[in-house]
Amino acid sequence: MDVGANFNDGGINLLSWYMDIPPVSRIYFTTAFLTTTCCAIEVINPYYLYYNTELIFEGQIWRLISPFLFFGLFSIDFVFNMYFLVRHCRQLEEGDFRGKPSQFVLMLMFGIAMICILAPFLQSHNFLGSALTFMMTYVWGRRNEDVRMSMFGIISFTAPYLPWVMLGFGFLVGNPIGMSIVGILVGHTYFFLQYVYPVIAELRGWRIKKLLVPPRILRYLCGEEVEDIRLANGIMMRGANGGMLVEGHDHQD
Repeated sequence: MDVGANFNDGGINLLSWYMDIPPVSRIYFTTAFLTTTCCAIEVINPYYLYYNTELIFEGQIWRLISPFLFFGLFSIDFVFNMYFLVRHCRQLEEGDFRGKPSQFVLMLMFGIAMICILAPFLQSHNFLGSALTFMMTYVWGRRNEDVRMSMFGIISFTAPYLPWVMLGFGFLVGNPIGMSIVGILVGHTYFFLQYVYPVIAELRGWRIKKLLVPPRILRYLCGEEVEDIRLANGIMMRGANGGMLVEGHDHQD
């Protein structure tokens, strides 16, 4: 499977491939890989990572994030999870969310929050990373409806059907599909709120045109708010991306 690695002199330039991954996707992939590695060499006990609402309310708030970082010990299932995580997380960040890292982070936060709310209804699932992967796969598929895909070179389909094909394949090989369904449900909810609702609101003249807007602090942390402030004040200064931001003023005598 092609994950965007570079081939130099017949080898794979893994460092170049890794550095080409956009920042948010790279951070998520790195933390997930390191978490799994630490669990494999018994530096971290997975017992301290799983999702448990009772322990969260007792103060172990890291359990809101850690269940999304552990995808099981090294196995073929782990490889597939990492592949789809990197592929679709990267394609979303380089596509719809290019130049909008705060919006991409907000999507991940929305997915994490929704999955955490729904997870208690599936008592047997304590690690939630696969649901977030399915969410990103669903959103990517809906935003790339014309992309043709195939499974093992036998079944051809378009991108929106990819999560359903993955769901069916998981069911056939005996994997639990509860979290996959949750991921698809959360992905559909995000897709509606982000891409469908604004169109409806615009057509009907509703006052609130967008529901999922990154807060100012998140935009600032992602390096976006500084540029907006400079543009709003009309100050000629070098922007965060190295370009000049210029806006004219009408001077009053």
